[in-house]
Amino acid sequence: MIGPKIASVIERRLLVNYRVDPEVAARQLPAGMRPQLVGGWAVAGICLLRLGDTRPRWAPAGTGVRSENAAHRISVEWDGPDGVEAGVWIPRRDSGSRLNVLAGGRLFPGAHGSAVFDVRESQQEIGVGYETKDASTRVRVVARVTDELRGSRLFGDLAEASAFFRQGARGYSPGRAEGRFDGMQLHTDAWRVEATEVTRAESSFFEDPERFPPGTVHFDCALLMRDVPVEWHPLDSTASVGCAAPAA
Repeated sequence: MIGPKIASVIERRLLVNYRVDPEVAARQLPAGMRPQLVGGWAVAGICLLRLGDTRPRWAPAGTGVRSENAAHRISVEWDGPDGVEAGVWIPRRDSGSRLNVLAGGRLFPGAHGSAVFDVRESQQEIGVGYETKDASTRVRVVARVTDELRGSRLFGDLAEASAFFRQGARGYSPGRAEGRFDGMQLHTDAWRVEATEVTRAESSFFEDPERFPPGTVHFDCALLMRDVPVEWHPLDSTASVGCAAPAA
């Protein structure tokens, strides 16, 4: 689907990242996509996102809405007309905003599940949890801002991690119609991330043994973005991903 371009401010975006066995990750993807590998691992995670002043790009600043959102995602690549392209596959999106749940997949790309969020944060501590109203998905993450990235087996330092996730600006997720994918691309000239130390990371999605058998998924690291103005541009998936269904 193609909807309006959206402007907003990323008030907080916590990217919680996991190392995943590539064969297991590949089973979660639609045909035409494959896991993007780092050091032999697939990269997956949760994006815990609070957006402020979200509005159509033509609307004046300060007239938008605020919402808590989450996306479970897998970094992917595919063969495009000019070579290999990269992005993320988002098998599940959730939101605490009734507007996002109602409009997702209709007025803007990406169907959203309805969820209740519990957020406690300061300049140095971030705690975000949520549970979907259908009780199918639960997440709880607690992190503390640090001066450098430590303990990651995927990335050597913060700059390397930042560059990897910046290239994955295009995201695709299941649409409301079976076999259709919705696409969205993030645009910003103010990209910046901070390192964190995570003391708790729980996700019923990644802890599901049917999706991820024991030993095939491991927490790796988490990055934080704050107060970044962005635009979200809907994508014509039929022109961008070879696996997408033809437009109706």
